[in-house]
Amino acid sequence: MAVLDRTSGFPYAPSDWSESAARDLASQEGLDLRDEHLEELRALQEYCSRHDCNKYSVRELHDALDEKFHDKGGYKYLYKLFPGGPIAQGCRLAGLEPPAGAIDRGFGSVV
Repeated sequence: MAVLDRTSGFPYAPSDWSESAARDLASQEGLDLRDEHLEELRALQEYCSRHDCNKYSVRELHDALDEKFHDKGGYKYLYKLFPGGPIAQGCRLAGLEPPAGAIDRGFGSVV
């Protein structure tokens, strides 16, 4: 995964990702990205850069996010930010491929 200019605030972002594009996509999904949202996008990008993105599980990513944001309410806090799912919607906005099982059309996940 290529790294953008570290001054951009997203040192682990995919090379084809931009904050502007993420804001546009978020707007289409009814979200206005604030600092709180961007903090999770950074966390997702960093996690993916440090782990083999094709091999991590939804459970591992869920647990990592829950731990990272524990002081703010963990996964419940993230669902308030990303009603389409902190992993499914978060990965989309972060320019990452969601792990297998993050989008379960039969269980009501938002695509």
